[in-house]
Amino acid sequence: MIANLLRGGVILAALVVFVGGVLFLSRNGMVQANYQVFSGEPSDLRHWKGIVATALAARGRGIIQLGLLLLIATPVARVVFGAFAFAIERDWLYVGVALFVLAVLMYSLLGSGV
Repeated sequence: MIANLLRGGVILAALVVFVGGVLFLSRNGMVQANYQVFSGEPSDLRHWKGIVATALAARGRGIIQLGLLLLIATPVARVVFGAFAFAIERDWLYVGVALFVLAVLMYSLLGSGV
């Protein structure tokens, strides 16, 4: 079940990134890149709320970023699933380990302030 969860998450993320890439290239494929000036990501693509809003607006960059968020969420979902599976088996040591790993993941993704 865990292998299917990981496989499904990666395949879904790849499909979303592919769709976003096709959409982005169909609209912006002929735009000449300017390598003289660095421009980072737009501010609406720096937080998950902006990414979701941009993806729902059917913009290619937002859909690509959403796919990357799904790719990041896949191992997090695996840890959550593992914690529930260990809780069902009443293996409290591994529930604790899984919850600790989940806390470290959540801190690194959300709470580090970066």
